[in-house]
Order: sequence, then structure tokens, then C-alpha cells
Amino acid sequence: MKATATAGQIKNFRDFWVFLRSELKPKGKIFTPFNVISLPIILLGGALIVLRLVKGLGSVTNLSQEFPWGIWIGFDVMVGVAFAGGAYILTFVVYILRSEKYHPVVRATVLNGFLAYVFYAGAILLDLGRWWNIINPVIGNKFGVNSVLFLVSWHFLLYMISLFIEFSPAVAEWLGFKRVRKILASLTVGAVIFGIALSTLHQSGLGALFLMAKDKIHPLWYTQFIPVLFFTSSIFAGLSMVIFEGTISHKVFSHQIDQKHQESFNQIVIGLGKACAGALFVYFFMKVLIFIHGKHWAYLATPMGYWYLVELFGLVLLPCLLFLRGVRFGNLSVIRVAAILSMLGIIINRLNISVIAYKWYVPWSQRYFPSWMEIVITMAIILTEVWVFRWIVNRMPVIQESPEWAREENTHEESATIRKEVPQWKVSAT
Repeated sequence: MKATATAGQIKNFRDFWVFLRSELKPKGKIFTPFNVISLPIILLGGALIVLRLVKGLGSVTNLSQEFPWGIWIGFDVMVGVAFAGGAYILTFVVYILRSEKYHPVVRATVLNGFLAYVFYAGAILLDLGRWWNIINPVIGNKFGVNSVLFLVSWHFLLYMISLFIEFSPAVAEWLGFKRVRKILASLTVGAVIFGIALSTLHQSGLGALFLMAKDKIHPLWYTQFIPVLFFTSSIFAGLSMVIFEGTISHKVFSHQIDQKHQESFNQIVIGLGKACAGALFVYFFMKVLIFIHGKHWAYLATPMGYWYLVELFGLVLLPCLLFLRGVRFGNLSVIRVAAILSMLGIIINRLNISVIAYKWYVPWSQRYFPSWMEIVITMAIILTEVWVFRWIVNRMPVIQESPEWAREENTHEESATIRKEVPQWKVSAT
């Protein structure tokens, strides 16, 4: 069978099973450098996850009562959710503002966001001491409505559902379900609006988790505006991730993309770079304003102060200026370097708040450092997400063109929408 089923090809469960078996077969070379390196890490990480679930946190982590959050929260969740921010931004631009320029990358971005939430929600599961209680906020057993985590957990769940609905037309096209695809496509705009509302809240909600740790986080990083900073930084973090992931995808899956879309992607990168520059400038301005009003000048002449300046100027202002230069001269290489720097800045910032600047006054010998098993599990989660992303992109119309019947349906729907939006003026007789 073809990579995507034709409309009406799958008529019963037997047809579906035959199609699925054919799709489960590897596409391309098996023994590639990436597969050879990543597969052992994934298998080892899986074994360590089982050990953690059976034996508890102490069997694989260096977490303690004094340092309850490590890289599973600081990196997997805080950083991962920020990088997934591109989904709510691009869906807003494409489906609400109706900017078709960015439509070629919206499905890959939504897929990346969906997988990020699925796998990083798994990281939350690993970080819970009694991981089996994760179902409590859903079934109503000890809701904990006064907790910020209650808000975050429900938003994660609902936003994952929203992202799946947004991506589901691609699944229907893959299976050749014409009627189902039409129904799912009609739900897209509603899911996007709902998802945007959820994203703006839980992106900031993650920052709100640290408001209760005022005496434990270094004054240079603690502020009552942490939720606002988290939300603002998710904008350029998500768009930088789109540039980074899109650049790699367009090289790895270049055989799926025609020349026209290859050229349009360059213009998309420039447009995303312009948005990143604006968001970075706003974020930098807020950070400086918060610092001045906080009157933390005395902390600058300390090791933590030097580290703060590296983050602020080297990983916020510098990529902002690089984005501006890259956009002005149309230099894609500079824009991509700026995207990598801004992503590194988000990683450093989230780790600073949750790990590095947390209880900075404790001697180094008593502080938290991740164990090698925590690092392996984190790497396994990231690599597994990459494997799943690759499997889906190689089979579903994510980067490649949708089936002809789906494109015709889109054209028909767009024509109908235009007829509704354009007023039909009547010429009155004189």
C-alpha cells in the first residue's frame, strides 16, 4: 500500500490491520549513526524508568527533601513546555490571523508541541514520589484546587487534547478517512482558540510555581513577575524551536518537499526571526526594568551576579541583535545561530530558577547535582520523542503534501469561506 491510504481504501478492521502492519515496517536504512547511538540510550533509559517506578526516586536520583526538584522538572518540563510554545503561536497566526505564509510549517509545529507535552507530562509522572496518584486531579480524588499544580495538570491534559484535535486531520488523511477528516477539520479553529487560552495560562502558571519559594531563589532571579517572564519567553523559545526543528526537518526529510516549499521556508525563517527579535527585546526590557526596581546592584559583583549577566546579555540581548541583523540582511545562518543561542538561554534560565539559583547559599558539597541515571532518562525521553516524530513524519502528511482529495476539499472550503466574508454588493438602478 502507499504511504497514505486513498479515500475509502480502508473499509473494515482487516483492511486497517493490513495497512497498519505495512506502515510499521521501517522506511529507509536501519543502521544509521543516529539509530546506533540513540537506541542503546533509549533501552537503558527504559530500564532505569522501570527501576525508578518500582524502587522509588532514591534508586535513580539525587533528589532530597531540601532539593525536591531536579532536571526532570527544571529541564524536561520547564524547558520542554517553553519549546512547545511555537504551537500556540503559529496556530494563532495561521488559523486566527489567517496568515497562509506560515501554513507549510504549522502541522510539524503542532506535532512537535503535542509530542512535547506527552513526553514531558511523562517526566512529571517520574518526578512524583507516589506516581500512581497522578490520576487524582482527573477523577476528583483530592482535587487540590488551591494548588498551582492542579491548574497546570488540568491545562496539560486539556491542551494535549486540543493539540491532538488540531493534528487529527493529518491522521485522517493518512488513513484515507474522507468524512472523518472533514469533521475533524471543522473542529480545528475551536481547538486552536481553546488551546491558546490554555497556553497563555499554563506557560505563566509554571512560573507561578516558584512564587512560593521567595526565600529560596536568588534575588536576581526571583520576582513576582516570574509568570509574565515565563509567558513572554515562551514566545521566542517556541519560535526559535520552530526555526531549529524546521531547519533539521527540511534537511532530513528533503525528499518529501518540493522546490517551491523549500524556497518558501526561507521566507518563513526570516519572518519567525523578526518575531523572535521583538519578543526578545520585550523580554530583555522587562528583565532590566525588574532589576532596576528591585535595586539588586550589590549582587552584580558576585559569582551569581556574573552568571546573571552572562544570561541577560549573552543569551538574551546578543541573540536579539543577531536576529535583527539576520532579518535585515536576509542571512539565514545568522538567524539560525540566534535561534540556538536563544534556546540555550531558555535552558539556562529555567535551570537557574529551578536548580542553580535555588538555595544558592547552601555549600556546593550539600547541593543537588543530577545523577548519571537522571541524565540518561532525560536523554532517553528526548530521543524517544525524536523517534516518534520521525516515524509520524515519514508516514503522515506533515511536511509532505496532503492527498489530492484533501487538497481539493481545502480549496472548496476556502472558496466557500471567501464567498461568506466578501459582501455581495448590489447595484441599485438610477
